[in-house]
Amino acid sequence: MTLVKKLEQIQSIFTEMGQALIAYSGGVDSTLVAKIAYDVLGDRALAVTAVSPSLLPEELEDAKIQAATIGIPHQIVHTHEMDNPNYTSNPVNRCYFCKSELHDTLKPLAVELGYPYVVDGVNADDLHDYRPGIQAAKERGARSPLAEVGLIKLEVRQLSQQLGLPWWEKPAQPCLSSRFPYGEEITITKLQRVGRAEIYLRKLGWQNLRVRSEGDTARIELPPEKIKDFALTTDLESLVSKFQELGFIYVTLDLEGYRSGKLNQVLNQANSPLPV
Repeated sequence: MTLVKKLEQIQSIFTEMGQALIAYSGGVDSTLVAKIAYDVLGDRALAVTAVSPSLLPEELEDAKIQAATIGIPHQIVHTHEMDNPNYTSNPVNRCYFCKSELHDTLKPLAVELGYPYVVDGVNADDLHDYRPGIQAAKERGARSPLAEVGLIKLEVRQLSQQLGLPWWEKPAQPCLSSRFPYGEEITITKLQRVGRAEIYLRKLGWQNLRVRSEGDTARIELPPEKIKDFALTTDLESLVSKFQELGFIYVTLDLEGYRSGKLNQVLNQANSPLPV
């Protein structure tokens, strides 16, 4: 199916909905959904961003700017997944509890405001990774138009560019809790530490990256083709000093390079069935 046809199908989905509340993080996926929803529904579409310690203030500001650029009404809510030990203990299905909290917050809001649908930015590629949060959203009746028409991540970026969205190349920025190995407790202090470390690296010019945190160790992940350049051009002494100021003791560079969902590989290596 062509990109034009997929866009037409998404537009038809929103036309049939009549009104929709968008679970809007400010990432490329949910921003594309917000753009299409607003183009079809106008003020009958509402973008809602959930704020918690796992979202950096800079990401919230980006979301506000992007929503204003699109023109879609934008609202902020607060979620409290950090109050749930099922989340902070960081089990393999941590995302289930995160998305449960999100949609248990959004669904009543949608009902209160008269929106019959809550819509998220899940794309077709997400369905092929281990994403327990998708199950939580489905259980609460959320719709995923991008996935429903088979739009993959590459097409999300292509369509965003065609629709004139200037952030179509914005790197993926999932929840900061994804930086910790399963089983390591998540705290607000740890979230802030890893978030500030990534912001520091981005200010140095490195955009598509992760800082994985394990105990007192930070592990920097960059695209494989960028690793050599990073090692040769970065003031490593200053970098280590900055990371230690943030609370890390050890700073390492992952020689395999960045790969989305990398921490899930321990599940595959264990040859154990993924939890639901």
